[in-house]
Amino acid sequence: MTQKEMIEEIQKLKEKKNAVILAHNYQIPEIQDIADIVGDSLKLSEEAAKTNADCIVFCGVHFMAESAKILSPNKKVLLPVEDATCPMADMVNKDDLVNFKKENPHIPIVCYVNSSAEVKAESHVCCTSSNALRVVEGLKEDTVLFVPDVNLGSYIKSKLTQKNIILWTGYCITHHRVKGSEVEKVKTKYPHTKLLVHPECNEDVVKKADFVGSTSEIIQYASTCEDEEFIIGTEMGVLHSLQNKNPNKKFYLLSQHLTCLNMKKTTLEDVYKALYYEKNEVKVEEEIRKKALQSLNKMLELGR
Repeated sequence: MTQKEMIEEIQKLKEKKNAVILAHNYQIPEIQDIADIVGDSLKLSEEAAKTNADCIVFCGVHFMAESAKILSPNKKVLLPVEDATCPMADMVNKDDLVNFKKENPHIPIVCYVNSSAEVKAESHVCCTSSNALRVVEGLKEDTVLFVPDVNLGSYIKSKLTQKNIILWTGYCITHHRVKGSEVEKVKTKYPHTKLLVHPECNEDVVKKADFVGSTSEIIQYASTCEDEEFIIGTEMGVLHSLQNKNPNKKFYLLSQHLTCLNMKKTTLEDVYKALYYEKNEVKVEEEIRKKALQSLNKMLELGR
């Protein structure tokens, strides 16, 4: 099939199977363009839960599809590429947290949504990059464990000096590898241009930023700011959304390292096959799902 024919077939299958297609901002442009909803991982799952769709095709990575299943237990959730995973999510596991809780029963665990359902189930509360500050600040305890992202945790720690935040050693391999020297090089080339970065970047990069925020916050900031040019310090897929929303503005990627290979795995053919064969269904054990849902609900209570 040609690309046009593939898209037409996907649309037919979507209607036939009452499916909704979700695409993370880091997906390739063709995937973003066929999606019903494009956005951050948790926002996508929340929006999918509101629809009357029977099937969710989640164009992202495994933990995102799990989050959709946690919030939509009666919907079939399909991940087009089975081995699309998040290395950071794999840097912490259930056993790690079970052991920590045995030794530190009074220390709450704050879990970044970039984590498995099992890890969410063992955590006290989840957070996103946009509400992490509010979630941690909202906890009555002075000491908390933050997993798995050391960079997002460090950013929160720098803002909430009254809290003792124990940091895990996980990180996003895409954001973490950007160096402060790259910031200086780009800033020299575009000296009067604001740098917008994701808090998953390392501390040296974050300190040099003009704005620090989640993917959706970066998009909103760039779309509402009067400036016409921006340096973007998050995964390159977001440039597609930024350019679509702001055709008269210019965006420069901070580093060519900002490419997540797992997010780039999904193709139109993968989406077609997922719908046609209903393959790669993501399931979460009910006991784990209920416990993970509690940590997500606690997040909504503290982080709104």
